[in-house]
Amino acid sequence: MREIVLDTETTGVEAHSGDRIVEIGCVELLNHCPTGRSFHRYINPERPMSEGAFKVHGLSDAFLAPQPVFAAVADEFIGFIEGARLVIHNAAFDVGFLNMELQKVGRGPIQPALVVDTLSMARRKHPGASNSLDALCTRYGIDNSRRTRHGALLDAEILAEVYIELIGGKQASLGLGAAETGRGGLAGLVVERPQRLRPLPPRLDEAALEAHEAYIRSLGKTQLWRGYLGLTEDA
Repeated sequence: MREIVLDTETTGVEAHSGDRIVEIGCVELLNHCPTGRSFHRYINPERPMSEGAFKVHGLSDAFLAPQPVFAAVADEFIGFIEGARLVIHNAAFDVGFLNMELQKVGRGPIQPALVVDTLSMARRKHPGASNSLDALCTRYGIDNSRRTRHGALLDAEILAEVYIELIGGKQASLGLGAAETGRGGLAGLVVERPQRLRPLPPRLDEAALEAHEAYIRSLGKTQLWRGYLGLTEDA
């Protein structure tokens, strides 16, 4: 299964009020494992950066001015994500901006069925707790010390690690109803077996047992089966 972990940075928080995407970062997973392939582009938003957004990601108007517009990278971006499921934290925000940009260049929207929202996953798994990307990194012991500011590619890389933990960690569950100790595979696997309150009564009566012993004796004194009945060669 191919998945793309995706993040964007923008000029503000209102896609329908004229804010635009300024950075896209994507990391490819195949069967939940990073492949090393990524997509990363800075984008000229063709409008000024808001002060609040600049404080978040630090991308200035001067830095973005020589970057390509979204229309120039749209085909490459669509080609990279095509056929994959998209993994996004707070997906409604990013998908709203992406669909707005795609509409501007005459391309179809991203379908909700293709999107996995890790924020919703985290809220279900950790109700009542903080589920920001930084909080999840702390909870799962993921190093995010490089994240002094938001950056689309760096955030996508970190989110990929968080996503793997959200779906069960690097060690997949075998669904055996067993408790695993440590992270080293099946070593130390403990399977709990329920015990009956009352033992089942034996199904063999005394006559059946005597008939069985007689049959074993008839096989001869050298047969190993005699040992199971505690019979010696002289018996």
